[in-house]
Amino acid sequence: MRSQKQIAASLRRVSAAVSHASSNPATSQSSRSAAVAGLRLSQAQPQQQQQQRCLHEQAPRRSGASNPAMAFPCLDALETRSQTLKKRSDSSGPEPSYVAGATQTFHCDEPLLLDWGGMLPEFDIAYESWGEMNANKSNVILLHTGLSASSHAHSTPANPQPGWWEKFIGPGLSLDTNKYHIICTNVIGGCYGSTGPSSIDPADGHRYATRFPILTLEDMVRAQFRLLDHLGINKLYASVGSSMGGMQSLAAGVLFPERVGRIVSISGCARSHPYSIAMRHTQRQVLMMDPNWNRGFYYDNVPPHAGMKLAREIATVTYRSGPEWELRFGRRRADPSKPPALCPDFLIETYLDHAGEKFCLTYDPNSLLYVSKAMDLFDLGHACRKAAAARRAERWESFQKGGVISSNGNAACSLTLPDKPYEEQVESGGEVQPDSDNAAAQSTESSKPPEDLIKGLSALRDHPALVMGVASDILFPAWQQREIADALRLTGNRNVAHYELSEEQSMFGHDTFLLDVKNVGGAIKNFLQ
Repeated sequence: MRSQKQIAASLRRVSAAVSHASSNPATSQSSRSAAVAGLRLSQAQPQQQQQQRCLHEQAPRRSGASNPAMAFPCLDALETRSQTLKKRSDSSGPEPSYVAGATQTFHCDEPLLLDWGGMLPEFDIAYESWGEMNANKSNVILLHTGLSASSHAHSTPANPQPGWWEKFIGPGLSLDTNKYHIICTNVIGGCYGSTGPSSIDPADGHRYATRFPILTLEDMVRAQFRLLDHLGINKLYASVGSSMGGMQSLAAGVLFPERVGRIVSISGCARSHPYSIAMRHTQRQVLMMDPNWNRGFYYDNVPPHAGMKLAREIATVTYRSGPEWELRFGRRRADPSKPPALCPDFLIETYLDHAGEKFCLTYDPNSLLYVSKAMDLFDLGHACRKAAAARRAERWESFQKGGVISSNGNAACSLTLPDKPYEEQVESGGEVQPDSDNAAAQSTESSKPPEDLIKGLSALRDHPALVMGVASDILFPAWQQREIADALRLTGNRNVAHYELSEEQSMFGHDTFLLDVKNVGGAIKNFLQ
């Protein structure tokens, strides 16, 4: 509106100048030229101002403004990183090297058929191990990781950096290396040595990017058991995992019940629930809306570091708990002597900002998309497993006949939008009902696990199982671990140990499994003995 008024005023000045020039022939030509030039300038100014407002730069301090323009050091830092990465791309390429240190690598030449119709013609599994394997290879523990973790759970001679479970693994510790041989892998779909979206597609020599097929956690477990086959390990002493690893640990027992001795599942679930799906969806959306993501084909350009940073900040909110942050940060500001700012100002804001900064260039964005989606798809219920088995059988038959599995044109292998927007389903009484397709899968804290889930976990009826939850966990609430324990008991399993840490025992939320050596580590050690 303001720009329109400025243009109207300019037009009036031009009209007056032209009228004056017409009455004075000696100056008419020069006056007309000057007037028209003034109009062009006034028309150009709003456009220039609009272009300036699109930049993350501090606006000019106008002498007539009521207040000075605010500075945005957080955006300055973001732009500086983009410029640095761009300069690097002009020489050697900007994409960081996602390396967690030296690992062992298993290469499998046999194709891996995937649950949703895709295939990996060959793949690598990066892994590390600790402790000695006994003569009959009966003391092996397979340790499953969380979403973004590498295989480096503990330091090794080849990589002395502390691992993500450093205090849980070692002589006399929770995973006792005097007794057990522990193997930890980087999952397929990851970026720390195992085949994932940043890997080279052997079919054409280019990176997979978003040509990488959709994965499930069960696909990851099948790849791990290819490694066990390679190592000559027929049966695991135990399958152990936390968070996503707790989901995989259950999946290992369900898929290969005769090859797993016992199960440890900490802060996991037997099927993903709406809240955790929503939080991971939000992270993916933030990442995919970063223009640098470029539909996954960013490997020769600047990576989507801004989207990754924001995605990690969202994730960090779900990893810890409100009570912990109340004690740790409260309402304190980073520098109370300065006026408030729109950039990180409160201590909790600076903490989240730091968490995002640390992560944004250390994990492949496409891996975050694929692995988190695999978590969302997780469901050990009978119906879901039956449908996956049918898809796999159909694809395997096609592969045996033609030797090639193609997902081109198959909507089941693509992420598509619904044909119509979501609508609440309202019955005649006016009460909103759940989606009829999922009504059987609904569960609350007080309800019995659905029969479909009990049937899906029936393969574990004879497996000793340790299930642990944390009351302060908002990402995988404690009722989800109770659901696992109850479902296992309803299969007829009489050897289920279930522990729930109260907020008094741990207020660290979902991250408790990384921090609580006494309660989490102690329970694991006692269960494995």
